[in-house]
Amino acid sequence: MADVKHFDPDATLETVLRLFWQRGAASTGVQDIVTATGVNRSSLYATFGDKQALYRAALNRYTDLHSRPAFRHLAEDGRGLPALVAFFDSLIEVRCSGPYARWGCLVVNAHAGAENGDPEVRALLDAHHEWLREALHTALLGAAERGQLAPGVDPASAAGVLALLAYGVNLRSRAGADAADLADSVRAALAPLAAPAARS
Repeated sequence: MADVKHFDPDATLETVLRLFWQRGAASTGVQDIVTATGVNRSSLYATFGDKQALYRAALNRYTDLHSRPAFRHLAEDGRGLPALVAFFDSLIEVRCSGPYARWGCLVVNAHAGAENGDPEVRALLDAHHEWLREALHTALLGAAERGQLAPGVDPASAAGVLALLAYGVNLRSRAGADAADLADSVRAALAPLAAPAARS
């Protein structure tokens, strides 16, 4: 069994992140973490703290490696509505295929779990929501500048709605929803935002 001096904390945290992501925090015990990482309990605690501290560290790592780069890419895309389509297409693809298929989003999973009772976790969930909403808002403002939005569409309000749509995609994909059905729902939600010329 590895000790605190002979294991890679970064690699260990990545293993813990995937364990929480796939199984959920409530279903993952400390012994599960010990078994998956090969690091004994005392070494884990000495390096990271207790299970809840490990969970917070994993959640922060997830947002740094997965969420924020995706949001930054959306905000910097510059194409307006096509950027939004690409964002949701990519979200559906990663949630329904590949190594993390049907795992959902670690942050969205936390919204639905008891772990959000931790004030530090709640603060991160709120911050994550704002990062997502701001990225969507930026893309919608770009769409407005390009004349792509239908009359009367408010980019700020639409960004809030699309953030909720992203949460829905994450939750439904974890529950086994079909990728094509999710894509159809996303297209139906995005269609009313587009100016008539942008729909053709």
